[in-house]
Amino acid sequence: MADYHEFPAAPEGTPVANFVHLHVHSDYSLLDSCATLDKLVAKAKALNMPALALTDHGNMFGALNFEKLCHVNGINPIVGEEFYVAYGSHTEKNDVPYSHKGEEGDRHAHYFHLILLCENQKGYENMCWLSSRAFCDENALYYGKPRIDFELLEQYHEGIICCSACIQGELPQMLLAGMDAEAEELALKYKNLFGPDHYYIELQDHGIPEQKIVAEKLIALAHKLDIPLVVTNDIHYVEKEDAIAQDALRCIGFKNQLHEKHAKMGGDMDLDNWYFKTEAEMRALFPQCPEAYDNTIKIANMCNLTIKQYSTPELKECLPRFELPAEFRTHGDDYQSDQNDYVKYLVEEGLKKRYKEITPEIRERADYEMNTIFTMGFSGYFLIVWEFINWSKSTYDNVNKRPKPYIPIGPGRGSGAGSLVAYAMTITDIDPFRYGLIFERFLNPERVSMPDFDVDMDFDYRQDIIQHTRDLYGDANVGHIVTFGTLKPKNCIADVGRILGIPLAEVNMLKKCIPDNPKAKLKDAFTEPTEKMPDGGQLIKYKDDPRYQELFDLAFRLEGVKRNTGLHASGMVIGLTPLPDWAPVFKDPKTGEVGVQYTMDIIEPCGLVKFDYLGLKTLSLIRYAEAIINKHRPAGTPEFITANVSETDEATFDLFDRGDSVAVFQFESPGMQKILRECKPRCIEELVALNALFRPGPLAYIPKYIEGKWHPEKIEYPDPALKDLLKETYGIMVYQEQVMKVAQIISGFSLGGADMLRRAMGKKKLDVLMKKKEEFIAGAVKNGHTEEHAGEIFEIMIPFAGYGFNKSHAAAYSVLAYRTGWLKAHYPAEFMAANLTNEITSTDGLPFYIEEARKMGVPVDAPDVNRSDVIFDVVDGRIVFGLKGIKGMGESAAAAIVAEREKNGPYKDFMDFIKRCCGLVEKDEDGREKTLVNKKAIEVLIKTGAFDHLKEKDGTTLNRPTLLANMEAALDYVSSYLEDQKKGQGDLFGELEEEEKNFSDFQFKKIPDIPNMEQLNMEKECIGCYVSGHPLDSYRKAIDHAVTLKASNINRIAEESKAEKAALEASGAKSWQMRDAGKSYIALGMVNGIHEIVTKKGARMAFAKLNDMDGQIDLTFFPKTWETMKPLLQDGEVYAFRGKVDGSRDTPSLIVDAIEDVEKMELHAAQSVHIRLDTNFTSEGAISSLRDFLFDKMGKCSVYFHIDTGNNPYVVKANDQISISADDQTLKSLKEINFVREVWTE
Repeated sequence: MADYHEFPAAPEGTPVANFVHLHVHSDYSLLDSCATLDKLVAKAKALNMPALALTDHGNMFGALNFEKLCHVNGINPIVGEEFYVAYGSHTEKNDVPYSHKGEEGDRHAHYFHLILLCENQKGYENMCWLSSRAFCDENALYYGKPRIDFELLEQYHEGIICCSACIQGELPQMLLAGMDAEAEELALKYKNLFGPDHYYIELQDHGIPEQKIVAEKLIALAHKLDIPLVVTNDIHYVEKEDAIAQDALRCIGFKNQLHEKHAKMGGDMDLDNWYFKTEAEMRALFPQCPEAYDNTIKIANMCNLTIKQYSTPELKECLPRFELPAEFRTHGDDYQSDQNDYVKYLVEEGLKKRYKEITPEIRERADYEMNTIFTMGFSGYFLIVWEFINWSKSTYDNVNKRPKPYIPIGPGRGSGAGSLVAYAMTITDIDPFRYGLIFERFLNPERVSMPDFDVDMDFDYRQDIIQHTRDLYGDANVGHIVTFGTLKPKNCIADVGRILGIPLAEVNMLKKCIPDNPKAKLKDAFTEPTEKMPDGGQLIKYKDDPRYQELFDLAFRLEGVKRNTGLHASGMVIGLTPLPDWAPVFKDPKTGEVGVQYTMDIIEPCGLVKFDYLGLKTLSLIRYAEAIINKHRPAGTPEFITANVSETDEATFDLFDRGDSVAVFQFESPGMQKILRECKPRCIEELVALNALFRPGPLAYIPKYIEGKWHPEKIEYPDPALKDLLKETYGIMVYQEQVMKVAQIISGFSLGGADMLRRAMGKKKLDVLMKKKEEFIAGAVKNGHTEEHAGEIFEIMIPFAGYGFNKSHAAAYSVLAYRTGWLKAHYPAEFMAANLTNEITSTDGLPFYIEEARKMGVPVDAPDVNRSDVIFDVVDGRIVFGLKGIKGMGESAAAAIVAEREKNGPYKDFMDFIKRCCGLVEKDEDGREKTLVNKKAIEVLIKTGAFDHLKEKDGTTLNRPTLLANMEAALDYVSSYLEDQKKGQGDLFGELEEEEKNFSDFQFKKIPDIPNMEQLNMEKECIGCYVSGHPLDSYRKAIDHAVTLKASNINRIAEESKAEKAALEASGAKSWQMRDAGKSYIALGMVNGIHEIVTKKGARMAFAKLNDMDGQIDLTFFPKTWETMKPLLQDGEVYAFRGKVDGSRDTPSLIVDAIEDVEKMELHAAQSVHIRLDTNFTSEGAISSLRDFLFDKMGKCSVYFHIDTGNNPYVVKANDQISISADDQTLKSLKEINFVREVWTE
């Protein structure tokens, strides 16, 4: 739930204002106001104004937060909206034919403005519908603006007060256009609709000449028709000095340079008048109309809105209802009892399938959970989640009555996996008994809150499941949840820098000085580093730089302002009735999807329960792998299903032991690989623990966990009574559930009470914590513990309550991780093909996984029209590139090529392909035919080598330049034939044999082949990476044995570098020590994008990109280095660089110190590292530390130990799992180990 600040009251003695602002925009008027709700409400309170309105442009995004914030601060909230009104019907796209002045300088506006204010709950409900229909009715959106019309107002006007709006209102526009009679008619029309006390003519004066002209006419018209007047200020920012920030914000929105005339709010007019004025400033505008100011108070007194909110017990009545089977509809109107019966039935049936024997423990737990769920009234929630999961797993669509594909659902996510009821109903697939999971962590009977199942589903089918939910409950009842992008520090610097015209290189340099911490504020970059923000303070050196003063000033003013809308990645709401009955909705401009206008943290009390539909690519990966495995399985063998694999497989745990976990879910990072090698897990429970520990905070306990595994005698328990609980994690409290159990065992807490204690510890609120501590100690003393001992245990629990991870989530995700590890261990080619399909459109992911597959010994072949599937496939143990992954191909074209091949056999040659594919078409929504395999598709197929293996009649193959040169002629040749066939002119070439002869007789003009490098570059252009080869293939020896820095490990190295420098700084190191800190690394690759800049001091330096086998590394050349290297470097050439990694910026980079001789690296590349050990080398601790060191220096060199034992020295080759790098730094570190006598390479 959102926090609402209480602001300081007005200075003592400040009289209550006799005026309130009724035309107010916040930053929810996206990129059109820099006034946040906090600033607006604080200002109103400081001026002692009794009420305040919010009238954002075309939306109610801020309405609920505004209403709550006002109530907290003792201000009467007037919820409103400045609507866009169509000329004529809102479902027709008409411009205003007579408008005097359009927005942004147009001569004709696209719509008018109108202010509507909620008088009461009924008015709020009507406004929700107006706002929603403005977005969602057909054609209502015009030039991106949601519109209403008078007909809608007739339908939804009750409980609403209307004001004629600013100069863009319909009434002022008519008067400015000289349409006085029509204006009079319009004013009467609105007066008659809303009533004499609910329609007001609005006066404004911001210094715009037209406003002064129209004001006199508006006053006269109001007096003539007996319509009350009201004075407003069109507020877009709070303080007068914020005018420049408002101008800048609009420039960001319009992508203009600052101070351009057309970027200003009204063109040439003074921008300084659109702020939150005092009553005195407002009354000075229209002194001849004192009643217009008094009417603002009258309206405020009429408005009395507290938006209806639902408590958690009431929310169960707001849940949608689906049709229960007839045999369970036995309680008349008591739908809750019917739902309970159905849940009980599903649970009992599920328990029989899940367990061979329902033990008393299982029976007791199931009954307890069901009783809790029924008592709290949450059966409906469980059934809704069960239904869409059950539908997903089914192969039949029971709503639309047609077959459907099986859609994978994750085994569980979050605390829901702790429920036995959920396991029995197949909502989850994790046995809570096996993993010791606690129901109360999910649903606590002592703290009433809605249950919250997070459901992972196949990423590719998420929209299908959402569509099913719409089909079942009604399209209008289902929607997404809005999110807001804000101007964060880096965005501020970038956006403001652009509108000020500051060079991009300088802007990027400043951006990189902002701390990477997601909680960082702009001020942190100007504040000395702290423990929480160790990379702060990097902009201090530019604080007084005159070039950036305006940029910094504006960035500070705009930081945090809302910039754009989005849709929550997983959250959906399902209403009992259409969503606008509960909250306003909008249409997302990017996707066209409908979502509620309120964010996830505040939507539920509106009566809309959130359901999480989380698309997980790992589930797609497993589905892809299963499809490939089953496609090629021998006839008669059962279908392979990953969920059925053994959970005690030796080969899988061997893979984890080796740290061979690249692409394995949750265990793929280099840091996790290192920990796997140290811990060597042999059961899923150990994977669960490592998954939970590998996070900021508990990461520090991993060494102790590993020590406990290998040295059980060193395990320490806080109390003997906790041994059974903590033995699985070697004495450490790893999980939140363990913290809860400690409270139960030591102090007799119920698990519900223990969950509340855990939450209190996590929030670290001192007053609450002290109260809980007293309760804990009292319970412990009752159980025979001393106060002192109980206090010690309580203090031990506190950090773990904050750090501890949800075991239910860790268990579910570790099971999924194990399954991906099993696939990698047993079906490596299929597993990597599935990974590549998952990354089929990613220019970063594809090269990484292609190289990883090759490291695993799995070749990846270029596209081939006779071997490729739509997605990546495995043929004879080799991965074949999927046609869908070629840029310019398209999924429909790829599918058509594969379908034609499967129907009529392999393509014989290029002309056969053209003849069979260039006539393939599909029909669009309007029934028009569209060619699938067009000229562009054939061109990219040629460039990627998809025809390289096709042989002509004479047994030769045609090279790519020849096919490209002849492509158009071949297409014309075939098209002519197909056109004649279409016209019914018969067979142009006679009989079939003659036809084939003529096609094969097409004369290709032969073109010489191109160099391999050009061919590879063609591939990269069309695919985004190299496939059939790599420009660095000839350097593999140097890469394998000398390179220590790659795109795949630079992030880890950067983090280590930052940690090392932070430790040095904390120890008081000198500046030269800081500068020289860090290891030196070697990177090798192709240099591209060399970019030279001039520094503040006039020196030249440069940046570039280094493309290696795994991806891309940023290079930085400081002035001294650049001076010597500039003549040596050329774009597109291969170089090896030595330098240090800088992890202080957004993207880590290599600070280049020197160029290495690649040929010498190749020549002297070591194959093995030899270590001569001291004869007294007997300590187990020494062995352990050496092993850890070697595992941390993974490379390609085998390791040999030379041990002297008097007359019989002998050599031992290290385990095959140990292969290390032979770089200078590694060798130097080895030599410094006290029991290592000698180190050399061979």
